[in-house]
Amino acid sequence: MNYTTLISAEQLQALVASAKPLRIFDCSFDLMKPGLGQEQYLASHIPGAVYANLDTALSAKHGVPGAHGIITASGADAPASGGRHPLPNREKFATWLSSVGFANNMQAVVYDRNGANYCGRLWWMLKWAGHENVAMLDGGLQAWQAAGGAVNSGEEPAHFQASFLLAPARATLVSADTVAAQLGRPAQTLIDARATPRFKGEVEPLDPVAGHIPGALNRPFSQNIGPDGKFKPAAQLKAEFETLLAGRDPATVVHHCGSGVSAVPNLVAMEIAGLGRTGLYAGSWSDWCSDPQRPVAQG
Repeated sequence: MNYTTLISAEQLQALVASAKPLRIFDCSFDLMKPGLGQEQYLASHIPGAVYANLDTALSAKHGVPGAHGIITASGADAPASGGRHPLPNREKFATWLSSVGFANNMQAVVYDRNGANYCGRLWWMLKWAGHENVAMLDGGLQAWQAAGGAVNSGEEPAHFQASFLLAPARATLVSADTVAAQLGRPAQTLIDARATPRFKGEVEPLDPVAGHIPGALNRPFSQNIGPDGKFKPAAQLKAEFETLLAGRDPATVVHHCGSGVSAVPNLVAMEIAGLGRTGLYAGSWSDWCSDPQRPVAQG
């Protein structure tokens, strides 16, 4: 059986025991303390897990900002998006996957200990690289331990180099130009995953401009998670998104947040709800507000 959205702790335990090709990734991170995630990984992680650092493995190196804040790196290092966490291009990402021993025949399982805030980034990037068999561990490391799963500390042995081959993308990356061109049109429905005070522009701890893209709807990503730390049931998620969309076509949805990371839980939740795989504006607010010519809304 292949897992493509969520996997439970019990299902992961069975998968580990089956000895089928598998790679587990720990994506724990903290935006305010970028080194904390790796420290937490070294303190405790699922045995065999590879640490996927948001800043170094799942984001491109920041180049020299050009006009309107556009990153000017070119060639093999050119990122695939702007923003605070620019996507590495697919080729660079495939090189990293190969370096940690990830191959095309493997099931990938991603998790964090941050309420699914960060592991969705790798889930989405693998889909974008053409790899469908990737699932988020529902409930994260906490659910694994609650189910009696063992943990390791310290570094894991290095994996042999693999040769991950890119395939046609299974996820839609939306550019700032596309968002701007479709602004205010029925063909595009923007959903912003940031906390409501940031969306409204009442506070802005990370980016130079406060507010949101005009016309965007607000659904903080944490609303997808129930009191047990796991994604809410599919029927509940479907009802909540249909209420938010208020008749808009789910196929028109483009998700974003501050830098394209915490938007993914909304995207995953819509897929769990049976509403399809929707688009991601990976540059998100940090990219949008870098151009003073782009409109900003508050309130």
